[in-house]
Formats: sequence, C-alpha cells, structure tokens
Amino acid sequence: MSYDITALRSQFPALAAGTAHFDGPGGTQTPRPVIDAVADALAHPLSNRGQNAPGERNADTIVVEARRALADLLAADPSGIVFGRSATQLTYDFSRTLARSWAPGDEVIVTRLDHDANVRPWIQAAERAGATVRWLDFDPATGELEPLQAVLSERTRVVAVTAASNLIGTRPAISEISRLAHEAGALVYVDGVHYTAHALVDLEALGADFFVCSPYKFLGPHHGVLAARPELLETLRPDKLLPSTDAVPERFELGTLPYEFLAGTRAAVDFLADRLDPAATGTRRERLAAGCAALEAHEDDLRARLDKGLAALDGITIHSRAADRTPTLLLTFADHSTADAYRFLAEPERNVHAPAGSFYAIETSRRLGLGDTGGLRVGLAPYTDTEDVDRLLAGLADFLTT
Repeated sequence: MSYDITALRSQFPALAAGTAHFDGPGGTQTPRPVIDAVADALAHPLSNRGQNAPGERNADTIVVEARRALADLLAADPSGIVFGRSATQLTYDFSRTLARSWAPGDEVIVTRLDHDANVRPWIQAAERAGATVRWLDFDPATGELEPLQAVLSERTRVVAVTAASNLIGTRPAISEISRLAHEAGALVYVDGVHYTAHALVDLEALGADFFVCSPYKFLGPHHGVLAARPELLETLRPDKLLPSTDAVPERFELGTLPYEFLAGTRAAVDFLADRLDPAATGTRRERLAAGCAALEAHEDDLRARLDKGLAALDGITIHSRAADRTPTLLLTFADHSTADAYRFLAEPERNVHAPAGSFYAIETSRRLGLGDTGGLRVGLAPYTDTEDVDRLLAGLADFLTT
C-alpha cells in the first residue's frame, strides 16, 4: 500500500491558489482527470440518448459507464443506480413515493444525528400521510446514537439514518440498524453523502435498502446518486411524464441527465481507484478497496496529528467524540466566536478554509447545545497534507490569543 500525497496534490489545479482546505465535508476540490472528462464530454457530439447519431451514442455510453462506475464504488447493481440533481432531491422524490403506501398509525424513524436532507423530507411525507414520526436520539457527550429498539415497532415503515454525521463524523452501526429494522418489516434509507468520501461502501454489507451519495463530496461533479436493488425499485411507482420510459432505473430520473457531469463522476471513481494507491491491481472494485484503505491510513495519521495539536491548545471543545467516526471535527471556543475563527483563518496571511456553521445538521447542532450556530468544522480530504494541518493549528493558536 502506498500513498504519495505530493503526486496526488499535483492533480488538483485549485490547490495552486495556496489555500489549506478543510472544507471537504461541504465539497471537495476537483482533480484534473475529472475536469478533462467533463470538458471532453462537452467537446464531442452530445444529444439525447440513442444508438443512431454519434451524439446519441456518446450520451448513452456516458450513462452506461457512469452506472457501472458507481456500481463498483458502492458494491451495487448498475441497474439499481439512479441519478438525480442532488441527494436532497432524490430523498424528497423517494420519500414522496414511499409515503403513498403509508396510513395513519404507520411510523417513520428519523435521527437527530442526520443532515436535514434525511430528516425534513420524511417528516413532511409523514405529515401528509398522517403517519407518526419517531425520533432516534444521540448522546451529545459521546456522539453515539441511542439504541434503535427504543423507537422501533411493527408499525415502522422506514428508518432514515446517516452512515456518517456530516457535522461531527459519527459513524453509526448501520448493518445492525438494518438488521433490526428488517426484522420489524421496515425499509432502511441511508444518507451516505459524508460516509462515501471516507469509507469503502458495500450496499449489501450495510443492509441498506436505499443509499444516497453526492459525487462532489468525493472529487466529482455536483449531482446526486441513489443505489438500491433493482427488484425493489420495480415495486415503486414515482410520478413521471407520460412519454418517459417506465424502465428501472430510468423511471426515477426526471428529464435529461447531465451527461457531462456523469462523465466527470465516472472519472472521479477511476481516480479513486487508480491514484490513491497507484500500486493496486485487479478489478476496479479491488483497486477502490485498496485505495480506500490507503486513504483511511493517511487520514488516520493526519487526524492523530490534528488531535495532538488541538489537545495542546486551551479553550477548545471538540464535539466529535464517537468511537467510530470520519476525520471530521466540530470545534467551539470558550471565549471566541466560531464565525470569528472562520474569518480569521481565511485571512490572506493564513489562507486556511475551515468554515463555521451547522451545515444543515440543524437537529445535531441543537442537540449539542449549540443552537442553530453550530461550530467550526474541520474536515480532511484526500489531498490534505501535514503542512495543511500545521497551518490550521498555528492559525488556531494565533486566534486564541486575539
């Protein structure tokens, strides 16, 4: 296993600006092969999918290759890969579709650990159906979810849960949650947007019936992806236009797909497979597994360096405490505003981007006692290096003396 951070960073044109990026949980920078793939798709004939004109064939090839790439990334069936504008849009679409079978007395479980994109759509769908919403809480002292059994019942229809908190990094035991939910006859809808950037996804191992992610969180373009078993998708009847195909997965894809972004997403998956561990061999899935292992080792080393440096600074509270978590930390300060810290770090002489806020994890922020303000979020990405971490720590040390 090898991880050449210098070679890797050379592939990201945006890093030439000199910013130390800790904003990866909100969206990563883009490597050159992804940029080139988007440009290449737009530079060649492109039209609605078909098999006659060159533009039709190009569009069709892009879609097929993107589905295969995402299937390899998520250990899913290509026929169960659905593309959408965003994970939020996909969750709204699927919550509305699933809610058609709900009735008063049915129950939906959401958690206080989730991004609001995996909370509000389910609450609103439940309200329209007359179903009951049950909240799965977490312990603010540890960041760990409470046991699912406390809110699960035979009336539960869906458990909506994050695979990793985008605010404090907690990685719940999704496979166990899925097992319990399935025993109760419920479906499991997993928000994997933050998780996919830091872990090797295996849809079957997680037990997720639906899994959503966003390529722009793992070096790709802005859009959303949902993975599910094709046979499950066959049972769902979403609203769609009359002339549009009823085939799965296309019946869930509204309008013309962003072909150039799908080309970029395929390139992002290939980048993860080929550049994180250049020595890896085998199938794309096998190379992705090796690359993810190399990435996790790299991020673990950096997180240890970051944890050690933060421990040496007085007046900082770290709210990311779960035993299993991504390299994403939420910080607050005893005598300073996190918004002030954000601005201080971003000043040209430091040029460190670590934004402050609740980042749509509003329930999580409130449960932590931080209201709607949240904190300073520090997230590692594949291109983060030791110099970035040291600049952040130096900047925070200076900030605490102001």
